[in-house]
Amino acid sequence: MTMTRRQLVASTIGGGTAAGLASTAGRSLAQTASPAAGMSLDGLYSTATASTGLTGEAADRVAIRKLIDAWGHFADRRLADEQAALMAEDGNILIYDREPEGQDPVDVRRGREAVRNSVGPFLAQYAHTTHFIGQSAISVSGDEAFGETYCLAHHIYDEDGQRMLKVLSIRYYDSFRRTDGVWLFAERQLIIDWSDTRPSQP
Repeated sequence: MTMTRRQLVASTIGGGTAAGLASTAGRSLAQTASPAAGMSLDGLYSTATASTGLTGEAADRVAIRKLIDAWGHFADRRLADEQAALMAEDGNILIYDREPEGQDPVDVRRGREAVRNSVGPFLAQYAHTTHFIGQSAISVSGDEAFGETYCLAHHIYDEDGQRMLKVLSIRYYDSFRRTDGVWLFAERQLIIDWSDTRPSQP
């Protein structure tokens, strides 16, 4: 079955409460990995500023980067509830084919519930995904922030018995919001710069 561009794009986006994010992330990680002796995975992807051990803008920047990284981690581990919990309750995802200026999004997910309900079925189409999160530029102003992040999203799936690899080059324009000391996505604009599809060998 040939997958549409929209189906492939949807796999890169997510689908909890902010207060419970740190503990939820810790439980999820404990189920999928074993830490080295004396180390704990609890809070590894916590986006609370208090979890960084820093203060001021440095704490905000580290917490926001952990938020960005957590998005890819939870997507690749198929943890839809945890991924959705990274969104503000009223957070939105807007998906664009190329630069968004002057065009409408090809798809929109409005609210945390819409994210949660969409990510599972779409990711189930793929045997494996890997989101490699690249560079980020972030500007922080009080309880709000804005940033741009690069990502290469890899998708392995079967097409008529042939293993296929789909790579999407993505940029995110993100609006962030800090609520009760926890940074969340207020809006993600997902922009596809280019894509590549080819047969793949394990």
